[in-house]
Amino acid sequence: MSELKAIIGLGNPGPDYAATRHNAGAWVVEALARRANTELRPEKKFLGRYAKVQLDGHDLHLLEPATFMNRSGAAVAALCQFFKIAPGELLVAHDELDIAPGTARYKTGGGHGGHNGLRDTISALGNDRSFHRLRIGIGHPGEARQVTNYVLGRPGKAELAAIEAAIDECLATLPLAVSGDWARAMSRLHSFKG
Repeated sequence: MSELKAIIGLGNPGPDYAATRHNAGAWVVEALARRANTELRPEKKFLGRYAKVQLDGHDLHLLEPATFMNRSGAAVAALCQFFKIAPGELLVAHDELDIAPGTARYKTGGGHGGHNGLRDTISALGNDRSFHRLRIGIGHPGEARQVTNYVLGRPGKAELAAIEAAIDECLATLPLAVSGDWARAMSRLHSFKG
């Protein structure tokens, strides 16, 4: 398995969206930057906020697109083209309705599952689906027609604590993922119950 070179955290830009469930992927990249004592800075050529960090001796590009979720792919493609990063060297962190808060899962390849950020990313990568995903569980409101309001809503206190615990566990497994040891990274993360 190839080593990771970049982590993209999907979300919507601006203070109105920063604390909403749909930004759970962006929270991962923000937490990683904080842990590395660095700041994500606006970078026009990548259409987002960018930082370069070191994780266990590996250089890692962090990007939080400043585009809206359904236009995430333009930022991902810009970063990949500039640094010559192949889709298989990417980890895209995003919110996931199908798993509960306090849970997170790695996945490689597959479809977009109705997630607009993933849909646009797949399209921008020329329909290459071989990138890795980090799925941050936010739970499901129960009915399809409630999904939009739910993902754009803020999690309650206990729910937020569970999501943050899952993100902490993601960060703990990232050194394994970065070095290409996906089996161990998955084994550890998938057994975590926040």
